[in-house]
Amino acid sequence: QIQLAESGGRLVHTGGSLRLSCAASGPDFWRHSVAWFRQVGGKEHEFVASISTGGGSTYYSDSVQGRFAISRDNANNMVFLQMDSLRHEDTAVYYCTASRGVTIATMRAPSSFEYWGQGTQVTVSS
Repeated sequence: QIQLAESGGRLVHTGGSLRLSCAASGPDFWRHSVAWFRQVGGKEHEFVASISTGGGSTYYSDSVQGRFAISRDNANNMVFLQMDSLRHEDTAVYYCTASRGVTIATMRAPSSFEYWGQGTQVTVSS
């Protein structure tokens, strides 16, 4: 059983930066792929970024490519999402997720991820 806890969300102005953190606990976290999803209101979860077990492969949605960077520190069971050049449309609750057995074909689907954190609110205001 993996438990995830996000932190770092807050109010930031357009063009600003934030770094979200995800602290993981549980066995063999390093065996799990990790992704960040975001959700606005009651809409569906939107894929943001994912990272492979060893951190060597990263993937991004078109909307954040070039502005966000995902990374992980397996020694300390941590995952990060560096967000730069923030836009109003980045406003959402951001969730850290993890699972084993995720492939390139399935990593953008929320249903592919077994473990979810409670979410952290990011608000981008002009």
